[in-house]
Amino acid sequence: MTPARLFSARSRTMFEGVGHWALSMQAGLKPSQLPPRQVSPRLLSVGCADHAKHQELPGKKPLSEKKLKRYFVDCRRVLVCGGNGGAGASCFHSEPRKEFGGPDGGDGGNGGHVILRVDQRVKSLSSVLSRYQGFNGEDGGSKNCFGRSGAVLYIQVPVGTLVKEGNRVVADLAHLGDQYIAALGGAGGKGNRFFLANDNRAPVTCTPGQPGQQRVLHLELKTVAHAGMVGFPNAGKSSLLRALSNARPAVAAYPFTTLKPHVGIVHYEGHQQIAVADIPGLIRGAHQNRGLGSAFLRHIERCRFLLFVVDLSLSEPWTQVDDLKYELEMYEEGLSERPHAIIANKIDLPEARANLSQLRDHLGQEVIALSAVTGENLEQLLLHLKVLYDAYLEAERGRGREPLKW
Repeated sequence: MTPARLFSARSRTMFEGVGHWALSMQAGLKPSQLPPRQVSPRLLSVGCADHAKHQELPGKKPLSEKKLKRYFVDCRRVLVCGGNGGAGASCFHSEPRKEFGGPDGGDGGNGGHVILRVDQRVKSLSSVLSRYQGFNGEDGGSKNCFGRSGAVLYIQVPVGTLVKEGNRVVADLAHLGDQYIAALGGAGGKGNRFFLANDNRAPVTCTPGQPGQQRVLHLELKTVAHAGMVGFPNAGKSSLLRALSNARPAVAAYPFTTLKPHVGIVHYEGHQQIAVADIPGLIRGAHQNRGLGSAFLRHIERCRFLLFVVDLSLSEPWTQVDDLKYELEMYEEGLSERPHAIIANKIDLPEARANLSQLRDHLGQEVIALSAVTGENLEQLLLHLKVLYDAYLEAERGRGREPLKW
């Protein structure tokens, strides 16, 4: 008789379209070989969903876009240490039938430098660690073998990184390809071959390698963009950036303010791209660092032209423009005089249309009235943004400088 197929009551093998299986292992075995009896054998599950669930590989789930934005860092304190130099060797040449071979100790290798380098793919200082140690040089060897120098350690930083040592600015990495030597590597030591002289034919002296340079640097990121949207909290800057580009800053139906700047790209024909930055909302007294004002205002310094976003639904909206220009001027002289445009947001609200004519009369200049929610009159803003960008390109080329390319 053909023995029955054995099934383990403890196995978790699953079959589609089969009910619950629980066969005993007693068939075909001697009584002495029988395993202990199972009081209630565990039934096998046949659900496809459960099977797929058990087959999932363990690992970290990818972070959502909202969580990734929480890790935006624009300030970092870094301890950088250059690599130590290798020690020189003290030895003498050894060869048969050559009694006085002379010194042949080689020099040690130099320590590696630590260099800050601009990388366009990096958008935040969140990937920068708090401490970096350069690679050490190798020690010298016999037969006049020099030690290998330590490799250069590169730290990738975003465009617009400001490097400070104490209160002094030591580097401004504002362009692609910019580099700054943060810490020098130590010089390698000298072997006894170096000290060979006419009056000292058998030197035994060798020197150790020099330690690498140690520095404490403060990195500050100033967002680099063509246009910067400036306004008070809840003026609709984040909603406007979502309407203009594919950026997705957080928005909600209740009042709150953005804490980190966001950059969106506006595409035009001819493969032209304009970077628009959503600067966190300012408050009155921001130039005195009220409400994290200094942390927000420094992101405006690198913007080539500004977009003043005004909440048209509030009474006397022209006072918002005056207060914003005052805060910018008090923070940095001439910052409020950069090319700009006035954007009156929330035109879809009934009380906003009544304030539009008064705003234009008080300012005496063109005002772009639009609605970031409904998309009303967004085309006028896109056309005016292109005009400001073309004027910026012409001014930069006239000065012999390369325009910013995102």
